[in-house]
Amino acid sequence: MEALLPVLKSHPGLSVLVCSLLFRVAHQLLQRLPVPKAVQQDAFRSWKWKNLSVSMVHSLLTGTWALTCNIHKYHTPLSYLLICVSTGYFVQDAGDIILTGHARGSWEFLLHHAMVIWCFLYALYTQLYIAGALIALFVEVNSVTLHLRLMLKLADFQSSSMYHINKFANLFTYVLFRLSTQFYLTWYIIHNYSWLDHGEYFFVTMMVMNIMIVIYFYRLLRADFFPRSKSYVGQNGTHNNNTKKFLSD
Repeated sequence: MEALLPVLKSHPGLSVLVCSLLFRVAHQLLQRLPVPKAVQQDAFRSWKWKNLSVSMVHSLLTGTWALTCNIHKYHTPLSYLLICVSTGYFVQDAGDIILTGHARGSWEFLLHHAMVIWCFLYALYTQLYIAGALIALFVEVNSVTLHLRLMLKLADFQSSSMYHINKFANLFTYVLFRLSTQFYLTWYIIHNYSWLDHGEYFFVTMMVMNIMIVIYFYRLLRADFFPRSKSYVGQNGTHNNNTKKFLSD
């Protein structure tokens, strides 16, 4: 692994591209797996399921990886490689959204991906803030339950015991791994703003991320713990023209 680090540092852009292509290969392989009937019958759900399947692989991989890395060192070969891998995923996912014609309906994801990609690329090219990028990937632990939640909704399993258990696990990991991580990174940037290179860019990026995360948390609480009438849910679950709205919560 030590021998790999100089290669990665010499060609960070190429390393990210290779990782992106590997996630694209994973995307193709995952299409061979069986999917629920409700997903097969709707074009948007079918695309979303494929997209989320790759996202789930990324979250399981990078979330576990981030928790096992040593954040007390400047950076290690494993942590640098992790940022390369994660950046490659976000490039692949942004490309999938754009090239399949879902950019307009997924603009918030593209905005999120753009901010993550530029921050991670900055870290890779300058070899600064690797530990910060590593800590930011703690949120992927929560992404596992977020992706599972959406996949269960795609399959019309909102009434299942698995969905019920996952919504509490999702709430717990959202607070512990997403909100707490964002709070710490925001505090760190503000506390050390005077000496951080390009601190103003990271501060603005973090503020935009914070707004997005709080809004999504509100939507998550409203949808899973303070739902609207059953007729509304049923309508959204059965009519194709409301599928995107149904899955946005």
